[in-house]
Amino acid sequence: MNYQTFAARQKQVELCKAAPIPVQIAYTDIGHGPPVILMHGIPTWSYLYHDVIDALASQHRVIAPDFLGHGMSDQRDLFDRSLVAQKAMVLALMDHLDLASASLIGHDTGGGVALMMAIANPDRVNKLVLSNIVAYDSWPIDDMIQVGHPGWKHKSVAEIRDFLVGGFKDGLSRSERLTTEFLEGIIAAYITEAGKISLIRNASGLNTSHTTMLAPRHKEISAETLLVWGVNDPWQPISDGARLASDIPGARLVRVENASHWIPQDAPDEWLSHVLPFLSAGHTSME
Repeated sequence: MNYQTFAARQKQVELCKAAPIPVQIAYTDIGHGPPVILMHGIPTWSYLYHDVIDALASQHRVIAPDFLGHGMSDQRDLFDRSLVAQKAMVLALMDHLDLASASLIGHDTGGGVALMMAIANPDRVNKLVLSNIVAYDSWPIDDMIQVGHPGWKHKSVAEIRDFLVGGFKDGLSRSERLTTEFLEGIIAAYITEAGKISLIRNASGLNTSHTTMLAPRHKEISAETLLVWGVNDPWQPISDGARLASDIPGARLVRVENASHWIPQDAPDEWLSHVLPFLSAGHTSME
């Protein structure tokens, strides 16, 4: 699916409790069944899941928001974009959609948000799927720290494009998955002047303390948890996946070979082969 088709399917809502000011959030809401919320990371948007979202929606109601400042959501330079802010946005969206609870799927910083919610809002979380997420003190990576410097506003859109393309190349193990369609789509929101500034603010909102403070509380997570991790990740290592699986009671880790950081794009079929049975187990009727 190209990004224009993906974006055209998104809905828009103004949320008044997600930030100090009302903000516009773009999100996909398709399918029927037990609700699942997909959460992306940086520098992506919900298009990261474009090759798996319809398969998930064949069995579930799938909600996939673009985080504050990301993708097709509000990019104005007027609000926080930290994990804490994104958590508030997800909870506000759930309230808007009258979702008492949902299963959460998190990748990269979206996984950090999922961890926060599983600890602080356990009644809102059914099951938890974590893939190559930020955790402990392994993030933000050097490149993202550089992007967060205000001086990056002087870089051209072409320079931003080159930087982003390089990062997606570095985080995929399977060269055939580095398609022109994927590259054009995943960077589309950030190669405008407004998108460039928003990307910089997104990066400046990254805070290692937001995951290090969670580490002693991973043992409190009660949601059934599955970790599906690309083992070749140069940024969020498999050792962190193994550590999380050990810290979270009853968690199970699946190591996906020949896959790297952007695992929903790198290995969509393998990812789905583990995630779909996990989400569906225990559901005897449509919810």
